[in-house]
Amino acid sequence: MVTSTVAFFDRMMREYTPDPFLLCLFLTILLFFMGIFMTPSTPKEMVFYWGEGFWALIQFTMQMVMILVGGYVIAIAEPSRKFLASIASTVKTSGQAVVVITLVALTASFINWGLGLVVGGILCREIYKVLPTANYRLLVASSYSGFIVWHGGLSGSIPLVIATPGNFTEHLIGGTIPITETLLSPLNIAAVTGMFILLPLSNWMLGRVYPNSTPVVLQETPAPSKPLKDVYMGPAERLENSRLFSLAISAMGFTYIGIQVAEHNFRFTLNDVNFSLLFLAIFLHGTPRSLINAISEAASKVGPILLQFPFYAGIMGMIESSKLADLISNWFVETATVHTFPLLAFYSAGLLNLFIPSGGGQWAVQGPVILEAATKMGASIPYAAMAVAWGDAWTNLLQPFWALPVLAIAGLQLREIMGYCVALLFITGAYLSFVFLVF
Repeated sequence: MVTSTVAFFDRMMREYTPDPFLLCLFLTILLFFMGIFMTPSTPKEMVFYWGEGFWALIQFTMQMVMILVGGYVIAIAEPSRKFLASIASTVKTSGQAVVVITLVALTASFINWGLGLVVGGILCREIYKVLPTANYRLLVASSYSGFIVWHGGLSGSIPLVIATPGNFTEHLIGGTIPITETLLSPLNIAAVTGMFILLPLSNWMLGRVYPNSTPVVLQETPAPSKPLKDVYMGPAERLENSRLFSLAISAMGFTYIGIQVAEHNFRFTLNDVNFSLLFLAIFLHGTPRSLINAISEAASKVGPILLQFPFYAGIMGMIESSKLADLISNWFVETATVHTFPLLAFYSAGLLNLFIPSGGGQWAVQGPVILEAATKMGASIPYAAMAVAWGDAWTNLLQPFWALPVLAIAGLQLREIMGYCVALLFITGAYLSFVFLVF
């Protein structure tokens, strides 16, 4: 059953799923023609709306880049690697391995989505080194499954965006929404708690049914280079490899955070999160040279965000200015009730995520529509936003875009984990649907 499912989705992904950037261009063209045929807008006006909105998300783009870079740099720091190796050394059985890696991936993704993706891949390798009889493909799938909580966690772009003053949806909301109404809401707590229970159990059960897989030969990744003590270093190199500056500047950063918390000014916005991640990374790497090397490595991962986000901003400009958002929101109002609206928003977000893999980019496109509809029918705006957030996170189990960092570190192909991911998609979807109906 699993083998045939893997083969089917592997074929579908390879033959019919283009690069996410091409999907971004397809959506741009699709929305352009929708605006022409469904609204009074002329082709010239649609092009103008697109161009005017193209650079509207520059600040938001940088914030998303810094979240990924911050999480990645923390994950590859030497103290983090040693901590993961110590966790791996405690694993004795395949069942333990699956549960441990799922819980670690869930925790790391809840803290930061970039951290979760990298930590999961590294821990898979460390566990397989000490337990080569484990089902390595299931370990990697279990690691990636933990990514599902990211949008309900501390780096969730949608709840942090709407909590940040001056964000691009503030005029639609009529202000900002604190995380007490989104991340700390009963709905989100129930969703996150359920994932922490359901996913380890589901992955453990999959491991019981399919305990083994074809052995995998792991290619060794080069260890981070360290300065040699017996090699001469000039004054500049000595400064680059000194801990003094890193300790001093990280102390300043932590002091500032402490002051903000003490004075109740730490609001957990995107800027607050990124500031905390950056100075934690500085502290963990210890020297400026180690941090610079890690940042350079992390920077190679952010290209898709830099390329795609301006196009999503252009799409957002067309949707808002042409009044397409009004048409789509009216459909939501006519189709859903106040009770079923969050569930419908959840499903629609899950579908759209297959075309827009970035949660931030998806909110730029779908956010205005959902907020307009929620306002018209008197539905909860915080819960509507979280419905989009969880819908985006849910179908990442089918979305190859975010699996790529984990697969690259783990040394596998998408087809080797897809069968497990599909099973987990149905399991988690059933639970999250229940949550959105109840709350």
